[in-house]
Amino acid sequence: MRIRAQVAMVMNLDKCIGCHTCSVTCKQTWTNREGTEYVWFNNVETKPGIGYPKHYEDQDRWKGGWVLDGKGRLKLRSGGRVKRLTGIFSNPDLPSLDDYYEPATFDKDVLVSAPAGLTDTPVKQPRSALTGEPMAIEWGANWEDGLGGAHERAGGDPNIARMPPEAAAKVKFEFEKTFMFHLPRICEHCLNPACVSACPSGAMYKREEDGIVLVDQDKCRGWRMCVSACPYKKVYVNHATGKAEKCTFCFPRIEAGLPTICSETCVGRLRYLGIVLYDEDAVLAAASVPDERDLLDAQRDAFCDPHDPLVQQAAREAGMPEEWITAAANSPVHRLISEYRIALPLHPEYRTMPMVWYVPPLSPVLDAVGQAGRDDTDADDVFHTIRDLRIPVEYLAELFSAGDTEVVAGVLMKLAAMRAYMRARTLDGTVAAELLEGIGMSAEQVEAMYRLLAVAKYDDRYVVPPAHAADAAALEAQASAAQETSCSLDCAGGPGMGGDPVGAASATSATVERFHLVGEGEQVRPGRTGLLRRRADGRRGLNVTPRTPGSGS
Repeated sequence: MRIRAQVAMVMNLDKCIGCHTCSVTCKQTWTNREGTEYVWFNNVETKPGIGYPKHYEDQDRWKGGWVLDGKGRLKLRSGGRVKRLTGIFSNPDLPSLDDYYEPATFDKDVLVSAPAGLTDTPVKQPRSALTGEPMAIEWGANWEDGLGGAHERAGGDPNIARMPPEAAAKVKFEFEKTFMFHLPRICEHCLNPACVSACPSGAMYKREEDGIVLVDQDKCRGWRMCVSACPYKKVYVNHATGKAEKCTFCFPRIEAGLPTICSETCVGRLRYLGIVLYDEDAVLAAASVPDERDLLDAQRDAFCDPHDPLVQQAAREAGMPEEWITAAANSPVHRLISEYRIALPLHPEYRTMPMVWYVPPLSPVLDAVGQAGRDDTDADDVFHTIRDLRIPVEYLAELFSAGDTEVVAGVLMKLAAMRAYMRARTLDGTVAAELLEGIGMSAEQVEAMYRLLAVAKYDDRYVVPPAHAADAAALEAQASAAQETSCSLDCAGGPGMGGDPVGAASATSATVERFHLVGEGEQVRPGRTGLLRRRADGRRGLNVTPRTPGSGS
């Protein structure tokens, strides 16, 4: 058993209001440069809908993710090394700019310099940010937002195409009654990332210390195989630099004990961050189970119980800092995924073992119970109504459980029971024992789950081992020390948004945000020697120094 730590995220879709604050702050932080006009590391989609880029979930078209060969072994859907090599200069399985959208700008001078006395109000004409020519805006990253443009293409949602005909008809019927929900998406930072395996130059890599998947800008040669292999289409190409770019999970913030920028600015407070411990030896077997509907349980089985003394001892022997073991035990992500079992992965059938999970949305269940003429205090009536909710269980199953409706129904029953239980407790103080028996949870577990989902505080939602101010000062000194410690993310055109020439000292301060850093003198991350150094394998990231007995760290 080889214990590894993974920084993971869970999003509660019940709380997403589709405000796109996460998308805008991510855009301003990471991709507000030339060459990334069309790039959204974080985007919020309206479902049902074809998504961004168009039909990204149609793997028959894009050849993303993994499949099993005739011998039950994993292979990339895009083909083996020989096949990818033959198409390395001409990759047909690549979204075009039309599948994303052509970024536009507006000629503001038309308004500023408009002469007085015009009979018609001057209008800013959209112009292509790439060519400068006038254009018509016909698609965008959030074109279907709030059903605004969904009537045009939402019927082509690949998830609807995979559903049984009667369930698909139900989706269309409810859709016409304005059924929808919002789905925020970032890179999944998978345990079995297809993009890493598909990269010919080895530029894509998964950091051993925290599982974050990054692109080494120095090694990237722009082959774009990673774009095709990613089934979530969350790897992009900077057309100005020719380099691949993707969500970095805000690793500089994570290393400082801060949540990602999308989590920090989320209006609905729907995101949870924490450490998940998993057995690296179990990943291949979990991703290779024959039945797609068994992938969810297989991935959960690969996760380790952070409260188990044997797991903790194995983590220590692997050199994991004590603070990370403690953070894993307090992780809200572990509780939502493995303890309460209400968080589900996005498209587990892609076999990448994603590490951004979702609590599926629950329609107004009590209203549905009343409309059906049932008693909203009766456990049987509440559970039976799950199948009649406006958001069809079949549709959610296509998204989160490889089509297994029983899994999704079980999660929705827990959420509905929690609502009904807490409603009874709030109104008259009664304990709905039948609801607890129906979901197999104790009153303490339900109330703890309610506090985590509904009223969790900042430190309950984000449990990431923090660095102290002395570490941050050391990182800042390393960032401006010399050429060998400069970060490839800070080069001109790089996702660090720096503009200094290679080798020049960086003026970026690593200690800008100190509000969540612990006090001076507290050592929180022993063994972590620097944010910007190259590791022994030549890649960017922190080095993990194995702990030695009697070192006191």
